[in-house]
Amino acid sequence: MELSSRPGHNRPVRSVDELMELLHNCRDAWDTPDRSGDPVDLHDHALQTAHLLRRSHPADKELQLAGLVHDLGHLLRPGDDAGHADTAARAVRPLLGARVSRLVRLHVPAKRYLAAVEPDRTLSPQSALTLRAQGGVMGPAEAAAFARDPLAEDAVILRQADDAGKVVGLDVGVMEDWRPVLELVAEYVK
Repeated sequence: MELSSRPGHNRPVRSVDELMELLHNCRDAWDTPDRSGDPVDLHDHALQTAHLLRRSHPADKELQLAGLVHDLGHLLRPGDDAGHADTAARAVRPLLGARVSRLVRLHVPAKRYLAAVEPDRTLSPQSALTLRAQGGVMGPAEAAAFARDPLAEDAVILRQADDAGKVVGLDVGVMEDWRPVLELVAEYVK
């Protein structure tokens, strides 16, 4: 499992233990290599995002897990703001399935979509900065196409939790609390 925790790792995650190791390695790992980005590390951000989704959508375990793993790409390929969602989606797909993977992949387009349909929406300074690298605000045709995607609504819900899950010092449990949910979804995906 040593390979999985090294930056630049680009192979699929095959076990809950391996994924838990990656999630634990998110402690003191940041969305920007120089720590100038969001005010919480990737570990706390993952826990907060998943917690918000658990509260708002308690029956949707896949959505919750998408929130937990959506930014793993920042750990796996530091500095790749434009590609972090695709990196994370590829890594978790074999273990957590197509829907979780697709929601992870869509959390960046969902940001671009929300910037188009809610232009007064406030983004964190880091999110506003990376918006351009991620393709900028969607134009009308692209926004309409995104809205037709069967997972668009869930991707927007994930994005809203992503935007809100950046509170310094917020206690939302520990990473091990998520192991049974990961095991449940991974078993279902088999």
